[in-house]
Formats: sequence, C-alpha cells, structure tokens
Amino acid sequence: MKKVSLYPADLYQVIDKSLLSSSDKLVLNMLYMPIIGNIAVMLYFFLQTETKNTFISCELTHKHLMTSMGVTLDNLKEARLKLEGIGLLKTYYHEGEVNSYVYELYSPVSATEFFSHPIFNVVLYNNVGKTEYNRLFEYFKVPHLSLRDYEEITAPFDAVYKSRNYSPLEISSGEVISKNKLLLKYELDFDFDLMVSSLPKEMFNQKCLNRSMKELIINLAFLYEIDPVTMADIIRASLNEKGNIDKDDLRKNARKLYQFNNDNRLPSLLFKSQPEYLKDASGDNSKRGRIIAVFESHSPYEFLKAKYKGVKPTERDMKILENLLMDLKLNPAVVNVLIDYTLKTNNNKLVKAYIETIAGQWKRCGVETASEAMDLAEKEHKKILKKEPKKVNKVMPSWFNEKIETSSTDEESNEELKKFIEEFRK
Repeated sequence: MKKVSLYPADLYQVIDKSLLSSSDKLVLNMLYMPIIGNIAVMLYFFLQTETKNTFISCELTHKHLMTSMGVTLDNLKEARLKLEGIGLLKTYYHEGEVNSYVYELYSPVSATEFFSHPIFNVVLYNNVGKTEYNRLFEYFKVPHLSLRDYEEITAPFDAVYKSRNYSPLEISSGEVISKNKLLLKYELDFDFDLMVSSLPKEMFNQKCLNRSMKELIINLAFLYEIDPVTMADIIRASLNEKGNIDKDDLRKNARKLYQFNNDNRLPSLLFKSQPEYLKDASGDNSKRGRIIAVFESHSPYEFLKAKYKGVKPTERDMKILENLLMDLKLNPAVVNVLIDYTLKTNNNKLVKAYIETIAGQWKRCGVETASEAMDLAEKEHKKILKKEPKKVNKVMPSWFNEKIETSSTDEESNEELKKFIEEFRK
C-alpha cells in the first residue's frame, strides 16, 4: 500500500459503482456506522451525492470537501481509510503539479450478508452489545408468513409471452452500470501450505479449500489472530464425515477458542498502527527520530510481542492493551511509548494500576503523538525523581534526554539504540 500525503488543494473525482438503494442506506446507517463511525459514513454519502445520478462527479478540491462536511483534513484522511479498509471505497492517485485522486464507491453488503459475515457480525455484536444487536437483527429480519394452506398459481413465462419477428436492429454490447461490491483486502500472508501440512491427509479433503473457503479462513485468522497451525487444529474439529470443512462449525470453533482465551469477550476493530496524519515527518535519522519511527510503525500487540522476545503476550497484558486502546482511546504509538516507559521504569512489569494512572494523565493532557508522549514521560519522571529520589527506579528509557537532532551519539548510546531497534527486526 503506497502512502501519500493529502493536501486541501489536491483534486478529486468520484465514480459511483454502488447503485445505492434505500435498503443499502439503512445498512450503512444502522450496521456499518457502529463499526466505522459517523464521519466515515457521512463521507460515503457525500461522495455519492456528488455524482448527481450521472455516476461520475466533476473535479473538485479536498478543501471543498472539508468545508462542505465541516471536518478537518485529518478527519477526512481517517474516514477515507476506514471506507477503504471495510471495502466501500477504492482510491487511485496521480502525482502532478496538483495531485489528483479518483474515488470509486462500492455498494455495502446486504443485511443478510452482513449478519452472516465472519467479521462484520462479530464486531457489530461486540461494539453495540447483545440487546442492541438483537434489536438490529430483528429490524432486518424477514417476517415469516405461513403458506401451508395456499396453492401456487404463478403463471410461467411462456404462458404469458410468445416470440415473434421484428425489424432488424443493432444491439449494443457496451458496458452498462451495475451494482459492485468489494471483497476485503489483506496484507496478511496466511501460510496455507503450513496449515494443510498440519492436517492428517486421511481425515482432510484438500479439494474443499476453494476460493470462498480460503477467504473465510483468512477472515477468521485476521479477526481471531489465529496462526496456521492453530487454524489446522480448529479445522480438524470442524470436519464432517467426508473430510470437508463445515463452515458453521469452523466459525463457531474459532470464536469459542478466542472467547476461551479472552474472558468470553469478542474482538473489535482498531487502527493497526499510528494514523498517518499523527506521524512525525519521515527522514529523521537522529536517535530520537529512529526510536519514534519504531513506535509509529508497530501495533501495540506487535510492540509488546517484541518485548516478549517474539512470544505471544499474556492474556492479562492483552487486556491492559485493550483497555488503553478501546476504553481510553489512546493512539497506538502513544500506547507503545507507555509500554516502553512502564517496562523500563517498573522492573520490566506491566502493573495495571500503575500504567492506568499514567494513561489517564496522558489522556487528560491530550497526548496524541509518540513525540508528545515521550516529552511528557520524561518531564514527569524527572519531577518525581526530584521529589522522591529513593523511591524511583533510576533506570530510564533509552530515549530520555535525546533531543539532539543529529545522528552522532556516543558509543554506549549507539549500542542501546541498536538493541532497541533490533527487538523489532526479528
């Protein structure tokens, strides 16, 4: 995925491939919005109206978009990424004197597809809770009418119409606008060969691994963070008598395993790493700049896993991460700074009360970037050290006092930096 900067003067055009219906609008407002948020849904509808039923809009600036919607450029970037990630938007980019974008809108899945989707329905349930989920399900549920006492008398096609000769005419075979949907895209490179090799050949019919089955497995692997070997165990428990995978059993068993390991809770969706607009400018090769790049380019899960020397973090520590990201809504890079600071200053332990006290202060101070978090951590640590020098751990993170914007550091600092960076290259 190419990362490019967005500016208010950049141009954009919209191509509408959604053929949005009234039921699609209900699905977007009632089912997608709890997952992607109101600004993303508002952006989708605004782009759709700009085509004015001609399926393609005129060329406009992003400043127009910001002004019309009453949002900042940062809000716009985040909303666009959410639409792209969930399969509602494709973005094309052309670099020039003034950069240009083309936004292709795609239809949401139907309510039936949404509630049977391996990711969407689980995340919706987790985000809105059981009561609201059941209410939404009932809203979209088709009412049942018994036809037991009725006889079908529908007329067949050839009983109503007959063919006859007409004057010759030229039939156009040009492209006609149609309703289009996108499949979810992944950077995840799931190792199907490893998964298959972990399954007993006499039990498993490999022919059942068609395109739709692989798509389901990738969706479940992403949502429940399942590696290929664990997926093979789940598949083994989901095989029918013919050695084929039962899709319903596969979903159920994947969900049960996740809930067993996560206090009966279900997963939700989070931005994988620090949003692009909250990252420092790239190209800073100073010690501080390179450390910030590490904080910004890893998810908190990846960061903590590196601290565990590549081993999956404990469920207790995962719950702490979830609280920081979901409840306090700290940005991923900020959480990474907090993890590093806490481990370094607290004897390599993540103490829940300790970390939540610091997190609460950072939230109240409006900390959004890695750099801001590092500055505040250093400032507060020095303040405590001055008041109670005997009670504070004298071991400090490698990034304390690193405000020199050059890449020249002493030999000891370079070794510490090298060790820090190497943790994330394994």
